[in-house]
Amino acid sequence: MDEHYHPEKIEPEVQRHWDETGTFQVGEAAERDKFYCLSMFPYPSGRLHMGHVRNYTIGDVIARFQRLQGRNVLQPMGWDAFGLPAENAAMANGVPPAAWTYDNIAYMKRQLQSLGFAIDWSRELATCQPDYYRWNQWLFLRMLERGIAYQKTGVVNWDPVDQTVLANEQVIDGRGWRTGALVEKREIPMYYLAITRYAEELLGDLDQLPGWPERVRTMQANWIGKSHGVRFAFPYELDGEAGKLWVYTTRADTIMGVTFCAVAAEHPLAERAARENPELAAFVDECKRGSVAEADIATMEKKGMPLGIEVTHPLTGAPIPVWVGNYVLMSYGEGAVMAVPAHDERDFHFARKYGLPIDQVIAVEGEEFTLEEWREWYADKGRGRCVNSGPYDGLDYEAAVDAIAADLQAKALGDKQVQWRLRDWGISRQRYWGCPIPVIHCGSCGTVPVPDDQLPVVLPEDCVPDGAGNPLNRRADFVETTCPKCGGPARRETDTMDTFVDSSWYYARYCSHDADAMVDGRAGYWMPVDQYIGGIEHAILHLLYSRFWTKVMRDLGLVDYDEPFTNLLTQGMVVAETYCREDAEGRKSWYNPADVAVERDDKGRVVSATLRADGGPVIIGGIEKMSKSKNNGIDPQALIDRYGADTVRLFTMFAAPPEQSLEWSDAGVEGAHRFLKRLWAFGREQRGAIAAGLAELARKDQRIDLGQADSDQKAARREIHEQLQLALQDFGRYQFNTVVAACMKILNALYAIPSYGKLPEPSQKVYELTVAEGYGILLRLLYPVTPHVAHRLWSGLGYGGEILDAGLPTVDEAALARDTLEVVVQVNGKLRGQVSVPAGADKAAVEAAALADGNVQRFIEGKPVRRVIVVPGKLVNIVV
Repeated sequence: MDEHYHPEKIEPEVQRHWDETGTFQVGEAAERDKFYCLSMFPYPSGRLHMGHVRNYTIGDVIARFQRLQGRNVLQPMGWDAFGLPAENAAMANGVPPAAWTYDNIAYMKRQLQSLGFAIDWSRELATCQPDYYRWNQWLFLRMLERGIAYQKTGVVNWDPVDQTVLANEQVIDGRGWRTGALVEKREIPMYYLAITRYAEELLGDLDQLPGWPERVRTMQANWIGKSHGVRFAFPYELDGEAGKLWVYTTRADTIMGVTFCAVAAEHPLAERAARENPELAAFVDECKRGSVAEADIATMEKKGMPLGIEVTHPLTGAPIPVWVGNYVLMSYGEGAVMAVPAHDERDFHFARKYGLPIDQVIAVEGEEFTLEEWREWYADKGRGRCVNSGPYDGLDYEAAVDAIAADLQAKALGDKQVQWRLRDWGISRQRYWGCPIPVIHCGSCGTVPVPDDQLPVVLPEDCVPDGAGNPLNRRADFVETTCPKCGGPARRETDTMDTFVDSSWYYARYCSHDADAMVDGRAGYWMPVDQYIGGIEHAILHLLYSRFWTKVMRDLGLVDYDEPFTNLLTQGMVVAETYCREDAEGRKSWYNPADVAVERDDKGRVVSATLRADGGPVIIGGIEKMSKSKNNGIDPQALIDRYGADTVRLFTMFAAPPEQSLEWSDAGVEGAHRFLKRLWAFGREQRGAIAAGLAELARKDQRIDLGQADSDQKAARREIHEQLQLALQDFGRYQFNTVVAACMKILNALYAIPSYGKLPEPSQKVYELTVAEGYGILLRLLYPVTPHVAHRLWSGLGYGGEILDAGLPTVDEAALARDTLEVVVQVNGKLRGQVSVPAGADKAAVEAAALADGNVQRFIEGKPVRRVIVVPGKLVNIVV
């Protein structure tokens, strides 16, 4: 063994051994329990960041821990390789997205391998490869046959300069993020997947996922959004023609308080009124250019204009003015809402802004209604009762809804209805770098699916986008084809699929790389995923689409499970301090923490900071998520090069529990490295004792006789097995920070035993046994977190075999036995002392020791003792 710890030498050697022996390549084994551990695959952006490192280290620790338990463990990796960032990079660098993507994959793969993850690389996939996206296209065609996939016009954000559709997040203040052009809302033909067919099942099956965080299940339930309400109509007559303005509401109990209705800019009534009113037409056009994202609509200023049209209240017959509002979306519900300003906060502020009536129709006992400000109780349907509502006065929410729905039904103007917030999934993207939609447009035959034997429709990989629309439209070799039905000239569809399609089933493809089937019987062995790990930002769409995709595959007979992920862990963010300077115009320049020298107080808080380059002060900006915008990211590769992968892994697991945010600390990294150096030093220094102890353990069949042990040796072994017991519990709860803490305590306990060679013969033999056993326990506990150094020490010190096949250590109950116990003493339930008693002391002896303690006597103060409660081995409570 080298005298000192050299991770730069150890880690490549161990990784080479794993590669040469195929350590992590696994196959199906019906006789073994399987464990499928999966972290969400990365987008190949070019370099790993600390969020990646933490995410994949968590998964790797879980996978290795499960392998130690004897399970057949699969941990694969791939690349979510399609998407807009590659097109942006291509435009910036003048290279095809494919070349940029494959270069990034190669570099990031090397980085992942340098971290020593137990990945079965034989199953690697990239979603931009034809042998993968062929099956996107194949399943799309099966959905098309069953009506799950269909085409209709949809409203999108359209950049008139780039001639492309923009995602909601690419629209900033109504303008395209790249061109700055005013964005238009356009209706264009798009393909949709009918996820709403599965809404009831997607909602109900959340109850079958106890291994998911409650927060995530709630988020999904809210997104699916099942609501019970009333759909009803406001009749109207325009130019002698009768019509109905339909709305849906969950607050039918407030119907008598409607003072206006609002419609979307695309609603037929708005478009009709705009034809006669240039000012209104301009406002409607402005609304159409706004964002269609609900988050934006929730926070933006609410604007509106009257249409000059009135509808009739269905119960009172009163005229109700109709407005167009920028906060009403045509894609939700009927594209129209009833407005009850007294009991809806958005309507309240809108009515105040435009001087519209606000009529109270719900009252809560003890509360006073005012028009001056919004109060939360105005929307309280739990305590509220109808007022100023004619025949419905005095009714509570449910009774009022029932009565109002019945009256609307009697007038043939409405009835109760269940509605869903969930909308069908629009998958068409007018972009190049994605999976081609496998349909052909023929002038004679219309839209024709691509036959299965012509799949995959291969995306050309040599296009270089220039921002002027989808380059596929200019590729005759792609677009021009023949119709599969009539053989005549035809054009391929140039829209590509939403990249969420790619990530909706990749987990099943890892299990079975069959060239002739989307999935095969091998997936039946591995699926569902036992542990899925990823960020909370994917809690809704990715997970929801994956659940939907699974249910479609099940209904097509491809799989026999209902849900893809049994357990879900959403790891916390990696955060770090931020530093900046601000110029005269208020613009901020952000500096990386590595470029800043700081001073801290005695609690570790930064109190001053200067830029290393010039010594000048910088502003301390607080602790935030690592990001490019704040320049507070830490380069994992630099850390690996300096300290080794095991140090980086150890720090990320020790700094915080997986679900919590991890605050970056240079001192913490240094501390982790020092621990590994101490670990190495102990093994090297005690290699003779360990060898002797291992030989003796082999002869004694792993049993240790403590009869010759002195008190220090017994205490050390007890500490080792107590920490082992805690660590095994915490491994099962994924509390890896406390597992590492237990390992540190075990190493301290080993160091605390009196030195080898300075003991009498019997005690020296016990020392050898204790050190050999204890160090072996420590290495196996550390192995999932720091696999390289644990592997090297295990093999180098002669423990035998591969550490990952050694199995988990077991707690020796005999080692936990104590000669004496520390018992807490309470007086009237309050802690007043602690006494040491023999381990075998009976209740009477424990009670006597507690009553005799001087500090306890002080609190009894001669009062008669009414009762003494003894909890053996734990506490005594004296009641006076």
